[in-house]
Amino acid sequence: MIGLWNVPYLANAYLINSTLLKKYDRKQLNFDKPNLDADMALCSNLRELDVFMYVSNRVDFGHLVNPDTYDITRAEPDMYQIFENEGDWEERYINKDYPDIFKPGQEDKQPCPDVYWFPIVSTKFNKALINMMESFGKWSTGKNEDDRLEGGYEAVPTRDIHMNQVGWERHWLYFLQKYVRPLVEKVFLGYAHDPPRSLMNFVVRYRPDEQPSLRPHHDSSTYTINIALNQVGVDYEGGGCRFIRYNCSVVDTKPGWILIHPGRLTHYHEGLLVTKGTRYIMISFVDP
Repeated sequence: MIGLWNVPYLANAYLINSTLLKKYDRKQLNFDKPNLDADMALCSNLRELDVFMYVSNRVDFGHLVNPDTYDITRAEPDMYQIFENEGDWEERYINKDYPDIFKPGQEDKQPCPDVYWFPIVSTKFNKALINMMESFGKWSTGKNEDDRLEGGYEAVPTRDIHMNQVGWERHWLYFLQKYVRPLVEKVFLGYAHDPPRSLMNFVVRYRPDEQPSLRPHHDSSTYTINIALNQVGVDYEGGGCRFIRYNCSVVDTKPGWILIHPGRLTHYHEGLLVTKGTRYIMISFVDP
C-alpha cells in the first residue's frame, strides 16, 4: 500500500521542513522533556504545538543500512552483505534481466538437451568474485590429493578455491536457495529440494600454462550449476563445455549467465581447451 499517514510518533530518521524551525524557538521545539528519550520528546513537543507528523512511502527518500557486520578487511566487503543489507546486495549483484525469466510465455534457452541457460548475476558480481579469489590466492594444485576434502582425494581435480576458504559458503548456500532453486523448479518439473544441499562450491581457473582443460567426467550432483565469470574472446580464448553423449558444446558463454544441467548418468561432459588468457567459472554440485 502506498500512501500518507498522520502518526503520533516518529523515530530514528525524519525530515523536518525548515520553515518549522524558523517559526518556533528552541524552548518550544527541542529534544528535551522529562522521562522521555530524544525522539519521543520531539514528537511530544510537536503535538503540543499542533504540528502534524506524517509517514509517507510515496517517494523514495533512501534507506538505512546495517553496518554492524561490514568487514573492511575483506577483499570485497559488499559481497558479504547478502543477509544484513539484502536489498542493496540484490540491486548491485543480481542481473537486471533475472526477473524476466519468470514472466508468462518467456521461453527458456536450452543450448543442449536438458541444459538450461539463464542470466543471473551482474558484471559487478563477476568482478568481485574473481577479486575475492585472486586476493586470497591459494589456488589448489590441480592434483588428485586434496586435503580440503573428506578423504583427501579428488577424482577429477581442478585449479580452484572453495567458497568456504574465503568465508562465503553460508552466503552462497543462501544464493542457491533464493535465486537458483526457482530456476531449477521451473525447468526440471517435479523436482524440488528445499533448501538445496551443496558440499562442493568453488571457483575454477583455467590457463594454458596451468590447467587448460578438464577430462570427461560426471559430477557428484543431482544437478550442477556453472556461472561464467568473464568474457570469451576478451579475457580468454577457447574454453567451454562439451556434453559428450549429445555431441553438443556451449562455447559462446556469457558472463553472469548460469548453465544448469544434470550431474550424473546422462550428462557426461568435459571442459574444453583454453588456448589463451584466463577463464574463470563458478561451479556448484547441488544435491549430491
